Amino acid sequence: MNIKIIADSGCDLPLSFIQEKQIAFLPLAVHINDKDYDDQLTIQPKQVYDAMRAGDVPKTSQAKPSQMEELFMTLAKERIPAIYIAFSSALSGTYQTAVMIRNEVLEQYPDAKLTVIDSKCASLGLGLVVKKAVELAESGTAYEDVVATIETYCRHMEHIFTVDDLQYLARGGRVSKTAAFVGGVLNIKPLLHVEDGKLIPIEKVRGRKKVLKRMVELMQERGADVQNQLIGISHGDDEQTALELKAMIEETFGCKQFFISDIGGAIGAHAGPGTIALFFLNKHLGH
Repeated sequence: MNIKIIADSGCDLPLSFIQEKQIAFLPLAVHINDKDYDDQLTIQPKQVYDAMRAGDVPKTSQAKPSQMEELFMTLAKERIPAIYIAFSSALSGTYQTAVMIRNEVLEQYPDAKLTVIDSKCASLGLGLVVKKAVELAESGTAYEDVVATIETYCRHMEHIFTVDDLQYLARGGRVSKTAAFVGGVLNIKPLLHVEDGKLIPIEKVRGRKKVLKRMVELMQERGADVQNQLIGISHGDDEQTALELKAMIEETFGCKQFFISDIGGAIGAHAGPGTIALFFLNKHLGH
């Protein structure tokens, strides 16, 4: 590949995929009980969810600036064109830090080709964008065209998800306390989406089955040519429900291509166990 793709662990791509595709990887940090871990590297998603179920409140922080600086410097020195597709700036400070470090690197290496994109995406929504960038880079697409296509992809990536308990998101400040409107009402499931990089509750649905059905309906309303797309589904330690959603989508649209992954620790620490998220490109993209 003539272009190095950089991703952080907010993309929820499996580590095996990241290594296989030689993606430069920046782990976000997860803190549990005064211990610091590198998301995906020194802590696995299940450990984070088990800790939450046991009542721990994990915290997260952005990718390490020192690691980012070392990576950007090395790429600039070796004249390797690079594109970093960052986790939504509305959910993490990682993008802002990356821009700052990029500007410092460019002072030393003014000719370096280093683009930092605010994906406004999260989890496998970001993962599908990263995957697309790798495909474009592998096929020898010109640098500027990769950047332009990826920026379009980011704008048109739909995120529709449900959490088992909105309190987790409220606790981490990812949705406002007032948005955590579910309370203790029996089996009411919130449905959320991502708008301009922020998590926005859209409606509440009673019962797990109905919420999955509603996700499929929203896909019908918003999706473009979904049967020919790669559909992303990520889950917070609940593969069974993810597969249930996949079966419903196959039945409704005849989709053949799916990418299913765990929601990693950095996002899982806020969304909580039992989160189910669906990703696809929306109507505005055109083909």
